[in-house]
Amino acid sequence: MKKHKVWMIGLGALLVLALVGWLGISRLRPHVFHGMVIQSPEPAADFTLTDHAGRRVSLSDFRGKLVLLYFGYTFCPDVCPTTLAEIAQALRQLGPKADQVQVIMISVDPERDTPDRLAQYVAHFNPNFIGLTGTPDEIAAVATPFGIYYQKHEGTAATGYLVDHTATVTVIDQNGYVKLLFPFGTSADEMADDLAYMLR
Repeated sequence: MKKHKVWMIGLGALLVLALVGWLGISRLRPHVFHGMVIQSPEPAADFTLTDHAGRRVSLSDFRGKLVLLYFGYTFCPDVCPTTLAEIAQALRQLGPKADQVQVIMISVDPERDTPDRLAQYVAHFNPNFIGLTGTPDEIAAVATPFGIYYQKHEGTAATGYLVDHTATVTVIDQNGYVKLLFPFGTSADEMADDLAYMLR
């Protein structure tokens, strides 16, 4: 009986040690990012545009937060709503940590995306999202340093013209450096995993 008891205690101790070892190794293992890691030597180019409330807003206003920067437009039939919905779901998964993240959508269709229209559009996904617009020249000047391509082309009578555009989400860290790119199709789970790691 005593041998059996000693054997059980020994087995229990081994299991505890194995669990502690596994937890230690998993914490030491480097995070594998789902997004594309960018080693930016310089801070992201600062800019100032008009937000959906009519105020002038700069990227540098959000230092201290992670910024998710997305270029899109409110008439986009599929890519933009899908991407913004995934981002919104990722933030819900972050819980209270989502307060440390600012999502900004910059319109590549300033002719149609008025501040009022942007306000309604971004609020549909999350009331804390910010929509920015400006003159065509201002938008072009902001998009270029981030490697964003966009081009108008004919649509249908129902949709009006459409805009082809780069559909990546740029993640800028708390110090203003570009750290990640989420390609189109990155899931909410994958985004949340990367963002949670960056917010540790």
